[in-house]
Amino acid sequence: MYKGEEIVLDLISKKKQLTLAAIIETTKFNEDTLRRIVESLKTAGYVKTTVSEKHKGKPTQELLNYCTSEFPEFSVFKKAVSGASISALSPVEKSIGIRWAKIKGFVDIENGKLVPRKKQEEINPLLDSLRLACNQLKQSGTTENLVIMEELFERRLLQKITERTVSVSYTGKEVPLEAGFDINVPAANAPLGKNHPITKITKKIKSIMSELGFQEMDGSIIESSFWNFDALFQPQDHPARELADTFYLDENMPLPEDAQLVKRVKAAHEHGWKYKWDPREASKAVLRTHTTALSARYLAAMKDKKPRKYFAIGRVFRNEATDYKHLAEFHQVEGIIAWEDASFTDLLGILKEFYRKLGFEKIRFRPSYFPYTEPSLEVEVYFEEKKQWLELGGAGIFRPEVSIPLAGVYPVLAWGLSLERPLMLLLELDDIRTFYKNDLDFLISSRLDL
Repeated sequence: MYKGEEIVLDLISKKKQLTLAAIIETTKFNEDTLRRIVESLKTAGYVKTTVSEKHKGKPTQELLNYCTSEFPEFSVFKKAVSGASISALSPVEKSIGIRWAKIKGFVDIENGKLVPRKKQEEINPLLDSLRLACNQLKQSGTTENLVIMEELFERRLLQKITERTVSVSYTGKEVPLEAGFDINVPAANAPLGKNHPITKITKKIKSIMSELGFQEMDGSIIESSFWNFDALFQPQDHPARELADTFYLDENMPLPEDAQLVKRVKAAHEHGWKYKWDPREASKAVLRTHTTALSARYLAAMKDKKPRKYFAIGRVFRNEATDYKHLAEFHQVEGIIAWEDASFTDLLGILKEFYRKLGFEKIRFRPSYFPYTEPSLEVEVYFEEKKQWLELGGAGIFRPEVSIPLAGVYPVLAWGLSLERPLMLLLELDDIRTFYKNDLDFLISSRLDL
C-alpha cells in the first residue's frame, strides 16, 4: 500500500473524476508518487484511467522557408512543364522535390527527363491548401487540413507537440471502512521469462544473413558527421543534417587519420555539389541517423578489391516526433555487397530471398530516389491480413561519388531496411510504440514463429 492512497481515493470518490494535474494541485503530491498511487488503486479496482491526446506542430525552419518561397515538389513540377532534365534540378529538388513530386503524381521520369503528369489547374488547389495550412500553423500550431498536417509530420517539417491528459475516475467500488487495504491476497504464479519479439527477429535476421554468406558489421551509435553524412556524398547544407532531423552532441570528433581519404571525399563534394567543403562541419558528433555509416567505415577499411558482403542490425536515431508509425530511436537492417561484377539484378535477388526467408512470399520493387544511391528502389511486401502492399525499406547502388572515394570500387549494392515494420506485420500490430512499452501482457501473449 502506498502512502497517500486513502487521500487520493477519498478525493476521487467524492469528485467522481479528476485529471492528474488537478489531483496534484489539490494533494501536492509529486507526479511520480501520484502515478504509483493511481496504478495501485487501479489494480485494486477502485479507479480507472483514460488518456486523451491532442497533437500540435511546431514548424521547422525548413517549413517556414518553404512557406515563404516554394515547396520543392512544386518547383520540380514547373521545371517538368518546361521540359527540364534531372540534371537541371537543384540539390534540394533532387533530394526532396523529386520524391514528393512522384508521390503526389505531379511528375514521372522518362529517359532522364521530367515528364509532367498533371495540369497546372490541378496543382493550384493543392498549392492553395498548403499556403493556407502554413498560415494556420504559424498562428496556432495546428490546421483544419489534417491530411496536410499528417504529411508535414511525415516529412518532419513539423515537430510534433503532444498534449496528453490523464483522467482518473471512480469505478464505484465500495471503499472499506477500516483504515488501509488488505494486502494478503493470493498471487498468481509469475510467468516464465521469454525473449522479446525484437530479440527473436534479430536472431532470425542474423541467421538468414549468415546463410547468405554475409559478415556482420559493428560500431558505435555516436558518429562523426564525416562518416554519417559526408562519406555518403550528402551535401553539408542538406536539410536532413539540420537539428530538425539529427541529434547533435556538444562535441567534435576527429576526421579519419587517412588524409588521402578525407581529400577524396572533399574533392567529391566540391566537384559534385559545387561548394566549399568545411572540415568543421564534418567533425560534428551525432547520434547516427542510419547504419549506413557502418557501411562507409567498412568500405574505407578495405585494402583490396576482393568481393565482400557485410550486414548490420543496429539502433539509429532521428529527431522526430513519436507516433503510431514513427520512433525517435529504432532499428535498421543494413547490407552492402562490394563486388565489381555485381548487377542491379543481384540486388533484387538478394532482397527477394531475404524477405522470402523471413516469411513474405509476395515481394515487389518500385523505383525511388535516395541521395547516395542511383538507381534506387523501395521494397514492398504484400500483407495478406490487410490485403495491401507495404513499404519496408530502400535500396540501390551506391553512387560512384560514395564508393570510389571510400574504396575505389564500383558498383556497391546497398540497402537499409526497417526491422520494426516487418515485425509489426508478423504480429499484426498497428502501433510501433507497442514494442517499447514494457507491457507484460503483450510479451506474454505475443506469438512469433520464425
